[in-house]
Parts: sequence; C-alpha cells; structure tokens
Amino acid sequence: MSSSQHVRSSAVKPSAQQSAPEQTPHAGPPATTERQRRIALLALAGMAVGWGYNWVVMKSVLAYVGPFDFSALRTLFGALVLLAVLLVLRRPLRIRAWWRVVLLGILQTGAFSALIQLALLQGGAGKTSILVYTMPFWVVPMAWLAFGERVRGLQWVALALAGAGLMLILEPWSMQEGNLLSEFLAISAGLCWALATIVAKWIRRDTPIDALPLTAWQMLFGALSLCLAAWLVPERPIDPAPYFFGALVYNAVVATAIAWFLWLFALQHLSAGLASMSSLGVPVVGVLAGWLQLGEQPGMLELGGMVLIAVALLIITRRPNPG
Repeated sequence: MSSSQHVRSSAVKPSAQQSAPEQTPHAGPPATTERQRRIALLALAGMAVGWGYNWVVMKSVLAYVGPFDFSALRTLFGALVLLAVLLVLRRPLRIRAWWRVVLLGILQTGAFSALIQLALLQGGAGKTSILVYTMPFWVVPMAWLAFGERVRGLQWVALALAGAGLMLILEPWSMQEGNLLSEFLAISAGLCWALATIVAKWIRRDTPIDALPLTAWQMLFGALSLCLAAWLVPERPIDPAPYFFGALVYNAVVATAIAWFLWLFALQHLSAGLASMSSLGVPVVGVLAGWLQLGEQPGMLELGGMVLIAVALLIITRRPNPG
C-alpha cells in the first residue's frame, strides 16, 4: 500500500481509540431529547396522580361493593383492557415461564389487591397507601436472601428511618384494635408486593419477557384467583350506583391502562433510577387526596412517620450512577 493510500485509509477508518466515544451512546438506550425528557417527566407526574387518587376511589367505592367483589372486577377489567391494548398494538401475546407468571399474578394482583381493599375497610386511604409503599424495605432483605444483593452504605440508614417511621405511624402504644388490623393488612400487602417483585426478577433473570404482556397475563391470573375468592366469600350485594361504575371505569382505564402506558413511556426516555422515584409521588397524592376529599387529617406523629418513610424511600431508591 502506498503512503497516500495509507493516509486516505486512515482518514476513512478511525482508530479504535477514536471510535469508542462515538459508539458509546449506542451501547445503552437511544438518545433522549430534552423535549422527550420533559414529556416523560410529565408522564410520571400523570401516573402518580392516577395511581395516587385511586386510593380515595378504592376507599369510597366500598360503600357500594364488598372488597373481594370489587378487587375481582377491577383487576379483571384492567387485565382485559391491557390485553386489548396488546391486540391493538399488534404486540405478541405469547409468554414463557407460565407457572412463575401464575405465582406472580396471585401475589402481585390477587393477594395484593385483596389485602389493600380489606385494609381500606377500617383504615384511611392516605395512611394505608404509605404503609403499602414500604414495599422497597421488604425487598432489600428478600433480595439479599434470594440473589445475594447486599445492603450497603446508606441503605442501612434508610432501613433505620423506615423502622422509626413505621413505629410513629402504627403507634403500637395506643393499641386500637381496628386500626392495628388495618395497618397489619396494609403492611401485609406491601410484603406481598415485595415477594412479587422477587418473583418478577426471577422471571426476567431466566426468561426474556416484555413488560406489557407480562403485566397483562399476571393481572389476568391474579384476577381469576380473586374471582374464586369472591365466589367463596359471601359479601353484601353490589349497589349498582353511578359511583360504583365510575370507580370500575377509573380503575380499568385510568389506574391500569393509561397509568401503565405512562410508566412504560417514561422508562423508555428516563433512567430506571429516576423513573423508580416516581413511586414516591403515589402515596403523597394518596395522603393529600384523603385529607382533602375524605377529611383524613393526619396527626403530628403520623406526619412525622410519613416524612421519615419518604426520606428513607429517597435514600433506598437512589442510584449511584443514574442514567
């Protein structure tokens, strides 16, 4: 090769050292524009409002329907809406690891939804939402046992703050039987959610499954388990009031189809760490909505406990290298 050819070849074919920076963006998700980032943040805000206000809806609708009946109906309609979305988008419905997906549905949709509705029978919407969203704290020791994910650094501080916050919210010294039962059910719902998170990670570790069909199928399996529970447990007849049907539509369309779409859209354009922070807005909206609409004004100790848990959530969901 002549020297001139060598020069031209070098100009056309950059060295590995020069090309590495140009290829770096392609190693991860596609580049996100600032406009897309702002829209994604708005999507997260909309998702938090949709899910957060649903705590008031789920509390209020119990005046017209039993907890098992409503849990079965809302999750069944939600699953059908998600399956319809998959068909409209022409996304594949086929999944693998069926028995694991069934287990996920029983935990994440079946037991989780039933325990929430039972907790709301005697507990406030805002307080219940805070206790349910202690799920990340239960995931930490479970992930350590299941996958060897160790607790490090500030995570210990977060767990200590969460424990102190729980004590302030639960107020075990007051010994109010009705409240204790509701709080126990809400925390149990958070534990079921945590177990479901471990199962979901187990599924994704061994089997590549898209989030949307996985969500639809696990919700369908969970809804079927709730239908069985509603059939076995006698409850009051359903009062076909307009609010009952409105609550069903809200849960199936807003709190399931739209909220999940907003969540998936945000995950496409934001880091997982930043997107996961959006869950903190849900109980905040739940507390505010319960305060404004249902008159559930939290006491000073409850407010203090909620602040401690919010700070702990901020710490435990923090990522050292977001992006």
